[in-house]
Amino acid sequence: MKQKNAVLKLSISGVLCSVAVMGSFFSFPVLGSKCAPIQHMVNVICAVLLGPWYAIGTAFSASLLRNILGLGSFMAFPGSMFGALLAGLLYAKTQKTIFAVAGEMFGTGIIGGLVAYPVSILLMGNAAGSIAFYAYVIPFLISTVAGALLAGMIVLTLEKQNGLLRIKSKMKI
Repeated sequence: MKQKNAVLKLSISGVLCSVAVMGSFFSFPVLGSKCAPIQHMVNVICAVLLGPWYAIGTAFSASLLRNILGLGSFMAFPGSMFGALLAGLLYAKTQKTIFAVAGEMFGTGIIGGLVAYPVSILLMGNAAGSIAFYAYVIPFLISTVAGALLAGMIVLTLEKQNGLLRIKSKMKI
């Protein structure tokens, strides 16, 4: 039974990862960053359904695939993983969707935005003087607010229809 549960969680994670990658086609540039709100929607849904560790694993996998396929930049890593982790941790602690949404927004918009600065310098070769320390915060916030609010609406709809409870009961969470 435990192995079946793990297969189900990995399957859901894989489907959510593919939604995030395909959602990269719906992206828009803001101040040197490629904003992909679907990634943030997936982060919240994954955090609520599967927990923080699957959420961060799914975010990493989607970021890696987006980079390999040329659909994203190195900013996809700090731009998704911190939000996914914080959304998962806050939801696990409170079991409240609003905290998963807020965790995604703060984790991606603020923490991810600030961590993107050294990533930009080290991995993308940008000169430290050419970008401000906080330059990625605003684009990351724009992207994450849109995606996290969309996810919040989806999760709340699932909760009202008892769909979330049914899904979680299948996984024995």
